[in-house]
Amino acid sequence: MLRFALAFLVSGLGLSVAAPVVAQELSLPPVEQAEGFDAEEGISVTVTADAWQDLGIAIPAFATNEDVSTPANANGTGALGQELARVVFNDLRNNGLFRPVGPDALPRPTYPQITAPAYATWRGRSAEMLVHGYVRANADGRLTVGCYLYDVILQDELVREGWVVQPAEWRRAAHKCADLIYSRLSGESPFFDSRIAYIAETGPKDNRTKRLAIMDSDGANHRFITNGQSTALTPRYSPDYSKIAYLSYQDGNPRIYVYDVDSGRQTLVTQSSNPTFAPRWSPDGRYILYSMAVAGNTDIYRVPATGGTPLRLTDSPGIDVGGSYSPDGSKIVFESDRSGTQQVYIMDADGRNARRITFFSGRAGTPEWSPRGDQIAFTHIVGDFHIAVMNTDGRNMRTLTNGWQDEAPTWAPNGRIIQFFRTERGSGETSIWQVDLTGENERRLQTPVGASDPAWGPVLP
Repeated sequence: MLRFALAFLVSGLGLSVAAPVVAQELSLPPVEQAEGFDAEEGISVTVTADAWQDLGIAIPAFATNEDVSTPANANGTGALGQELARVVFNDLRNNGLFRPVGPDALPRPTYPQITAPAYATWRGRSAEMLVHGYVRANADGRLTVGCYLYDVILQDELVREGWVVQPAEWRRAAHKCADLIYSRLSGESPFFDSRIAYIAETGPKDNRTKRLAIMDSDGANHRFITNGQSTALTPRYSPDYSKIAYLSYQDGNPRIYVYDVDSGRQTLVTQSSNPTFAPRWSPDGRYILYSMAVAGNTDIYRVPATGGTPLRLTDSPGIDVGGSYSPDGSKIVFESDRSGTQQVYIMDADGRNARRITFFSGRAGTPEWSPRGDQIAFTHIVGDFHIAVMNTDGRNMRTLTNGWQDEAPTWAPNGRIIQFFRTERGSGETSIWQVDLTGENERRLQTPVGASDPAWGPVLP
């Protein structure tokens, strides 16, 4: 876990960062204003949606006080500073909101310039915002990474923050820097320092091996969790990030497991000889929703996350699948064909007061409530499969993708970007893609093998 560097000191010879006053493990605190910064003086910057694409952000390589080798990069902290800036650049570029220029096209600032930018240089390059950073190797083997955001036009520092990390966690520091900039400029919650669970697929399309895997939000630090001896499906991170619930088929029988990310231990939550689908966590982490087919009728059940007796929440003829809680835990959105066609419904968390909310053409499935609580993403089936969003009352439906088979949306922690998986016509190859709420910034997330069923976790503590 990251440690927050509590004090920044500027000396006449350059920049130094004081060690934490209390060396304890803690979550990063909210962003603090830099010394002398007064938002009421008109310096505060919040970028509107129309202006995002016009905001030029220069992200040169992070400086270092002394170029020394580190386990994070054998070529030294100078090379690591270049990599840190590249991660920040790619995070801000790939979300489609900003117009950044990365370190490979920019001059590298000196270490003293981190706190005293050469504003004239950056104005000459048409930069409106400037990201400065540094990386320093500490005597205890850890790294200190600092991140600064400057308004080039006003020649003012907007925000700063720093982290002390183990060498293996250097990418997290870069993601935290990108989160800091994103939040300061957009006024929205961050999402870069987060992870994704998904199903890694290999083999022919009629006999796929499906393993549980996890990776960072940008596809780095990939790791397989299961060995593929049994099929894994539909993973979901717990609200506190410590566990992953997923469905596993062993000997043809479905089981819901909870995998502890730190210890690697698995706990069996429930098993049955009946077809079982789509485990989903409650917002408080106490329960897991899932669907099970009994005697030709599929209903939604709730079971304690530690195991126990399941409670059936729906009881109507037809197929009820895919429950997803609202952020406050009071409602559940799900798909059902009880009306004769596959549509989206909402009910109270105890299963009462179910009502249909979709009435447009085609079918609708795999609904997922936004972390903000204001929208629902789903798969819209009108011949092809598309990712779409709508208000929680079913109105204002908007289609975001136009693939042949795009399905299973999962939200970024801030509710602005959606990931999904795409199946290619003919080959059956699957891959993870993401798109923002405008539908205009679509990109593929690189994975070492085929990928499906993505599940975006919350921002890391």
